[in-house]
Amino acid sequence: MGILTQYQPLELNEYIGNGQPWNLNRAHGGVQILPPYSRSKKSEWYKGTANAIYQNFSFIGRYQPEYVLILSGDHIYQMQYDDMLRAHEIAGADCTIAVRQVPLEEASRFGIVNARQTGEIYEFEEKPKQPKSNLASMGIYIFRWDILQKALEEDENRPNSSHDFGKDVLPQLLKEGKRLFAYQFHGYWKDVGTIESLWQANMDLLGPEPKFALVGEGHKQIFCRNEAWPCSFLGRGAEIDQSLVAEGCEIDGKVYHSVISTGCQVEAGAVIDHSVIMPNVTVKAGAKILYSIIAEDCVIHAEAEIGQMPVSEEFPFISVVGKEMEIGARVCIKAGEIVEREETP
Repeated sequence: MGILTQYQPLELNEYIGNGQPWNLNRAHGGVQILPPYSRSKKSEWYKGTANAIYQNFSFIGRYQPEYVLILSGDHIYQMQYDDMLRAHEIAGADCTIAVRQVPLEEASRFGIVNARQTGEIYEFEEKPKQPKSNLASMGIYIFRWDILQKALEEDENRPNSSHDFGKDVLPQLLKEGKRLFAYQFHGYWKDVGTIESLWQANMDLLGPEPKFALVGEGHKQIFCRNEAWPCSFLGRGAEIDQSLVAEGCEIDGKVYHSVISTGCQVEAGAVIDHSVIMPNVTVKAGAKILYSIIAEDCVIHAEAEIGQMPVSEEFPFISVVGKEMEIGARVCIKAGEIVEREETP
């Protein structure tokens, strides 16, 4: 497995490590972090999704693969890729695209696949104004390696190309008569490329019947009063309901329908509701955090108020506090407001 990074790769590299926590160590094939690398003498960042793969041909070529599986990094889902590969082989496809049905009114936000009953794709439209179907590409592709290599080499030399799979490579393959097939996926899938979708994906982990089960059988997903995750501490005044609380937390306040990451401290009288708290956050006594995302290593001081209950549950405004911030006592941060450190030049 190769992971292509461009924006702030250091944190991702530290998180993934050598892959061992994810069963991606050498014994299982290994994982490699692949920084941008130009095949020419001139160093350059990735110009698009297709160019990112093109710049890493040397890594792929090491393994002399028959097939290459390409995934987007900002999606939440669970998929058995073996099943998709099996469908790819049975169809004799040059490329297989994972798709899912979306509401027709939202289809213009996606790359849309138009396919026959056999699954064979005859048209690919990138974010069409008037979509002809509601089969949206999930940005998950299986290619024959020889087909992919030739397609990306030709795309790299095409002067007007934006070097993107959806805009350039897939439509060109169809023009050339290559065999592209759709693989329908019916499970949970969320693109977390926005603040709202990231918040919603975390909320989907919660409740009596969560839309997406993060942990396997035998793990507690819903906490009620006086139930604690191993290695976490609940004080006498703690109330936890329909929330996920990770290890190493100290909870003396009230946590409702929220996700609390490792090493957090919530003091007595503090209230957290419909929020996502990243690692090592301290929430002081009497503070209120509603419909918010708090990044790692923050301190929310006493009686500060962040976010507010939405007028409409369907369209909440999510407040955000960036990493390593201190929010002063009794400071009020409005719904939808984003507070973060200024970048030093």
